[in-house]
Amino acid sequence: MERQELEKYLPHRENMLLLDSCQKIDDKHAVANYKIKGDEFFLQGHFPDNPVVPGVILCEIMAQSCCVLISNSLQKGIAYFTGIKEAKFKDIVRPGDQLFINVELIRKVTNFYFAKGTITVDDKVVALADFSFAVFEDK
Repeated sequence: MERQELEKYLPHRENMLLLDSCQKIDDKHAVANYKIKGDEFFLQGHFPDNPVVPGVILCEIMAQSCCVLISNSLQKGIAYFTGIKEAKFKDIVRPGDQLFINVELIRKVTNFYFAKGTITVDDKVVALADFSFAVFEDK
């Protein structure tokens, strides 16, 4: 699904919608991509004259990809981060990089979801983490 369709499932909008496309492969896997254009808000001060994508943004990109996995549950509410574990940042991500994101749902307990994600650039792992989410009904 492209950005316009993603907006049906994700509450994020410009400038926080950080996926160009995402596809649910099956009930446990999704793949996504995002091109770092260079004009993103998080690059303006991180760092002047040496733009580098912050690790927290890479985690957010993986989390948004995970939301596509649980999109059926998101019809009733919004997913909120409840934890990030084992986050590792293995290389610098810069403007012009094409990110490929793979996420996997590990388990579900009531309204809590546990997943893991990996981001690669040019077939090299640049970030990975384990996540947990809870889906709460919209107010």
